[in-house]
Amino acid sequence: MKNFAITGVGGYIAERHLRAIKDTGNRLVAALDINDSVGLLDRYFPDVPFFTEFERFDRYAEKLRRQGPENKIDYVSICTPNYLHDAHIRFALRLGASAICEKPLVLNPWNLDALKELESEYGSRVYTILQLRVHQALVELREKLQKECSAKKHDVQLTYITSRGPWYMSSWKGNLERSGGVATNIGIHFFDLLIWLFGGVEQNEVHLSEASKAGGYIELENARVRWFLSIDRQDLPEAATTTGKTTFRSITVDGQEVEFSEGFTDLHTVVYQQTLAGNGFGIDDARPAIELAHAIRNQQPVGINEASHPFLRSMQGGAQ
Repeated sequence: MKNFAITGVGGYIAERHLRAIKDTGNRLVAALDINDSVGLLDRYFPDVPFFTEFERFDRYAEKLRRQGPENKIDYVSICTPNYLHDAHIRFALRLGASAICEKPLVLNPWNLDALKELESEYGSRVYTILQLRVHQALVELREKLQKECSAKKHDVQLTYITSRGPWYMSSWKGNLERSGGVATNIGIHFFDLLIWLFGGVEQNEVHLSEASKAGGYIELENARVRWFLSIDRQDLPEAATTTGKTTFRSITVDGQEVEFSEGFTDLHTVVYQQTLAGNGFGIDDARPAIELAHAIRNQQPVGINEASHPFLRSMQGGAQ
């Protein structure tokens, strides 16, 4: 049984980590969040010490470390806002613990190099949650793609629209410096998936970059990708709005829909199982998508053109 601590336990994604810690038979020994609405802890670890101040959390973690191997924290699960990931990973490593961090691991690629050095210095590891890589339907798709002998590049279209209210832009998620913007905050999952499926980035072109939506064109080793991401419910297609859906997610490969709408419930637990077995996703796995998201965030949009996603072209009144 391993000892875990968690930061950002009051956030949306934290419950999946709590469930994964519990389902893998491990123990939560400390939890942190600046907000105190964390009643969900009673469902998983009702007796865990909880802190709203990092300084007191840090002091308690250090106290456990000095009490010997049986009490020291082995892993820190990091569910805090994106801009805090780097600092909390460093905290875990200095503590002698490994980090299991939500995406994106960091916002800036050069921070990964420093973390690699700290891994060597402290003898601990940095892991991340790339849960789409363990989704069975996507694993099977990758196996199928790798068996193909054709040199032809696939035509891929990524569309992800997830409605968010005014709260989103008022929170850290709407702050470019804290979240990395829409392309990073909600796109990093899909950019990692596409690179994992179709190979490294050969060309990257941004066509639109706004606070609530972004789109562009990426050429990968084995695919040409048109992508569009949005948190604006006005962008939802009629097929979604007529059925009352607030989210629309679609990935097509050569015009064929990739079906992976089911099977998400236990993916964090699967990633935890692999990580605890020594097969987790590390810094090198996370790097390509972080580099791509950073490039998109810092690139000047060239405007909507023939290579743009159909949703973008329709905004200009162009033919789809």
